[in-house]
Amino acid sequence: MIEQVEIGTDAPDFPTALRAALRQAPDVIVVGEMRDPETMRIAMSAAETGHLVLSTLHTTDVASTVARIVDSFPVERQNAVRQELAMALAAVLTQTLLPTRNGTRMLAAELLIVGYGARHHIRRNNLQNLHQEIPLTKRKEESLVTLIRSGEIDREEAQVCAIHPDDLDVLLRSAAHA
Repeated sequence: MIEQVEIGTDAPDFPTALRAALRQAPDVIVVGEMRDPETMRIAMSAAETGHLVLSTLHTTDVASTVARIVDSFPVERQNAVRQELAMALAAVLTQTLLPTRNGTRMLAAELLIVGYGARHHIRRNNLQNLHQEIPLTKRKEESLVTLIRSGEIDREEAQVCAIHPDDLDVLLRSAAHA
């Protein structure tokens, strides 16, 4: 059963609506976009108690997603938030739409399934090292190589979009020899 809560009609604000939804003990909670620390705090609490929470943020890669959440809180709370996030986060999927040669748009994605290594980097605030955990799943650069090889996008467009352009070059060279 799906129940939608309307802000202004069913609840006065987003955090109140999210707290009310938690009282109904749902299996899955969909939060349109996390924009404020209160919403992020409630979403993390829900995830820590076993709810599957799906939400969006406007970020370009896995590390900036984690940083955006942590940086939304006051400095004195950020270490605790990193600890909570490391335990509550299950996965991060980033998506970028790129213009193709024929004028349409194609998706380049990056997927991190959060495991022990990623949790360790989040706890220690070593976010620059999160991309090392992504090869176990799917890196954005792999999507870009696929799009280049299929002729959907230009190499130059991929370079602009790549989070780690050097890795993209290595993958392109490897693909050329395969």
